[in-house]
Amino acid sequence: MPLHALIADQHYVQAKTRTGLVKPCRLPTSVPVVQISDRSLVHQESLPKLPIPPLKQTCARYLASLEPLLCEEEMVHTQELVKEFLRPGGVGERLQKSLERRARKTENWLSDWWMQSAYLDSRMPVAMYTSPGVVLPKMHFQDRQGQKRFAAKLIAGVLDFKHMIDSETLPVEYLGGKPLCMDQYYQVLSSCRIPGPKRDTVVNHAIGNNPPTHITVVHNFQFFVLDVYNSDGSPLTVDQIYVQLEKIWNTSLQTNKEPVGILTSNHRNTWGKAYNNLIKDKTNKESVRAIQKSIFTVCLDAPKPRVSDEMYHNKVAAQMLHGGGSRWNSGNRWFDKTLQFIVGEDGSCGLTYEHAAAEGPPIVFLVDHVVDYMRRNEMVRTPMIPLPMPLKLRFNITPEIKKDIEKAKQNMNIMVHELDVRVLNFSHYGRKFPRSHKMSPDAFIQMALQLAYYRMYQMCCPTYESASLRMFKLGRTEAIRSTTTESLRFTQAMDDPAKSNVEKAALLDKAIKVHREHTHMAIHGQAIDRHMLGLKMVAIEDLTSLPDIFMDTSFAVSSHFNLFTSQVGSKTDCVMCFGPMVPDGYGVCYNPMDDHINFAVTAFNSCEETNATKLSKFLEDALLDMKTLLELVSKSQ
Repeated sequence: MPLHALIADQHYVQAKTRTGLVKPCRLPTSVPVVQISDRSLVHQESLPKLPIPPLKQTCARYLASLEPLLCEEEMVHTQELVKEFLRPGGVGERLQKSLERRARKTENWLSDWWMQSAYLDSRMPVAMYTSPGVVLPKMHFQDRQGQKRFAAKLIAGVLDFKHMIDSETLPVEYLGGKPLCMDQYYQVLSSCRIPGPKRDTVVNHAIGNNPPTHITVVHNFQFFVLDVYNSDGSPLTVDQIYVQLEKIWNTSLQTNKEPVGILTSNHRNTWGKAYNNLIKDKTNKESVRAIQKSIFTVCLDAPKPRVSDEMYHNKVAAQMLHGGGSRWNSGNRWFDKTLQFIVGEDGSCGLTYEHAAAEGPPIVFLVDHVVDYMRRNEMVRTPMIPLPMPLKLRFNITPEIKKDIEKAKQNMNIMVHELDVRVLNFSHYGRKFPRSHKMSPDAFIQMALQLAYYRMYQMCCPTYESASLRMFKLGRTEAIRSTTTESLRFTQAMDDPAKSNVEKAALLDKAIKVHREHTHMAIHGQAIDRHMLGLKMVAIEDLTSLPDIFMDTSFAVSSHFNLFTSQVGSKTDCVMCFGPMVPDGYGVCYNPMDDHINFAVTAFNSCEETNATKLSKFLEDALLDMKTLLELVSKSQ
């Protein structure tokens, strides 16, 4: 993610499970990402193509990743299947050659498949399952005036970011002296996901001769078109935007309106049917198109029920993910919109974003840019030119649409009660501590997660952290499998009284080094998961049946990520959160600052085996115990 000085050990990323759900993450590299002022698309054409790793290498690394997860009998069975898959002239070789042909003919052999399998084929609701929430630091306003002033500044900050996109003056990111693909930055604004009966699509309205000049503002479930440019093409000033938000506010004081936006929170097939039903009506169709085409959406939320200081962060994180349910702000959204900023009357603020259009880097860069812009720019009084009234979008609600809305409300309320969100503000130390011991902060936190999970369950589990492939043209993501034989040895040793502190520290150091190696291979396009996805996709297209290696129980076990984790490195002291990837799993997102770490842990309440509060406590203890261990060893040397 860009940010002015993108920090070493962080690469924004995103991950996928075999169910096709996606989440954001960010991960470590030993080399910092830096920004250099340059025309942001100047290097696009010269970027290398995504490579295809050697087949034997991927198979060997796949078997190694299974070692900590399988018993001996399962391991022997899978080794036989892999051996058969690799037989000279066999199915593996045929699939590899097909994949290499595809790589020669396309700009990126993976990107289309990834877009479909990770995003658009997924039928789960985007709210909570694929769209992350971002919580910004609490603002000090506690009333409607403050809310509107803050929202006006925020809008101006996003338009300032848009100017860099439009003029192609966004700084180019470099990693290890090599430029990164900037394509995703051009997919975030003016884009929207469109539901389909079996597969969704994404439309980017920024491309073309008449790019949109309006945003959508939603208040009390009512949507408005707010044109944010003057007739001469200059953006509205903060002062002008504030006046327009006042008009919107005063025109939407009724609270009895049907929350049409809640339809977008439904299961994708259900929403696809309701969508077709909704846009049969000409007025509805025009209103929906106006939302889809808008540059972004701003949600002016009603205040939430008051909670204790201890619960505040948990509730706000949940608010950014899903809006709190139909009684609160879940209807004050259009979840298909790529970018939605949320400003609550009580000072809570943040955003949620739909993932299909892009990964996380442009989002986090945008957040940091906007926060920085708002800090710099005080409200400047400008001569007021009369501006047209923002257009209120009308919806004709038939009995059938009303029924769809009621069903969506019920489903959303079930989802809200189903998700447990816990924010841990770990204040004892931040990324400076592992660095002082010459350890990667990201790998250090990953090992703390391994230790916390092992202590809670007396076993390790498949763990996913993903890496950016932006070194390559149109690169999306790759996976780092954080659970390794070395991580398991460390977690087993940590509470073993027979092991000395020096031994434990050496095992931790080894596990961290292996994690760093895996990270390096992932960002250079040499990891396992995307290659195996490619081989599987070729098999689906070319063969009558899937090879045994993909039908093996071990393949399913290793892809069932009970720990879905990601690092979100931001200059802003924010928290990102998302739901778990599997019903009996956890979503863990973290933002390491210099002297503290923000974590968000989620789990489903319907699963008796998982408990987000408990894992947070084990995680805190693991981080403290690892610090103590390293300090004891340092003193004894």
